[in-house]
Amino acid sequence: MISVQDIVKSFDGNMVLNHISTEMKDGCVNMIIGQSGSGKTVFMKSLIGLFQVDGGRIEYDGRCLTDMNEKEIRALRREVGMLFQGSALFDSMTVLENVLYPLEMFSDMNHQQMVDRAKFCLEHVNIPEHVYNLMPSEISGGQQKRVAIARAIVLNPKYLFCDEPNSGLDPKTSLVIDQLIHQITQEFNMCTIINSHDMNSIMEIGDHIVFLKNGSLEWSGSKDEIFHTGNEALEDFVFASNLYKKVKAAHQA
Repeated sequence: MISVQDIVKSFDGNMVLNHISTEMKDGCVNMIIGQSGSGKTVFMKSLIGLFQVDGGRIEYDGRCLTDMNEKEIRALRREVGMLFQGSALFDSMTVLENVLYPLEMFSDMNHQQMVDRAKFCLEHVNIPEHVYNLMPSEISGGQQKRVAIARAIVLNPKYLFCDEPNSGLDPKTSLVIDQLIHQITQEFNMCTIINSHDMNSIMEIGDHIVFLKNGSLEWSGSKDEIFHTGNEALEDFVFASNLYKKVKAAHQA
């Protein structure tokens, strides 16, 4: 679990995160949502430690990130997986080499153990063996995303961060990726945090949702609770389209 306690962050005197407190739970897909400029990207980067907060505490299972020294932060980073927007695979490496890379950098396994672990993760995200020696440019966008997920989980992380995981994908492939992320989150009991504006993802896999507005925590709850919040700002954001207005009306009927 990641516990956020009254964190504050500003840039050049402009408050970006305004005393936010919440919990990101294990075995759940925790989603950070909000309009552009709401602070969700800064919030995620602060959780990872890319931004140092001005005040408050960020705790990883009781370990305070803001109190850690460099050695402790490096050790924590080995427990964190990251799925980047656009997959961010290395163009000069094969699919298998991309997944092997974190193991070569951070694990104490021998070569065969690393290969076995990489292949296990690729199989787990339904990448067939004949794809392993292909380059990222030779596979589809959906396959690239699944390879990126395999790379993100290859070190068996406790915490998985995903930045707009469905960016650039068609609706059908997006649904597959959503279901895959939700499956591995529950199977490995990870604390998964997703930064997203994809309403389909929110409704499909949003176990715990954090809605930011102007840098403040406006609302938090589950995908089921989102239909009955009475929060005007949240409803204007989530149910902005006519389609989702109909979904809401049907759900409340």
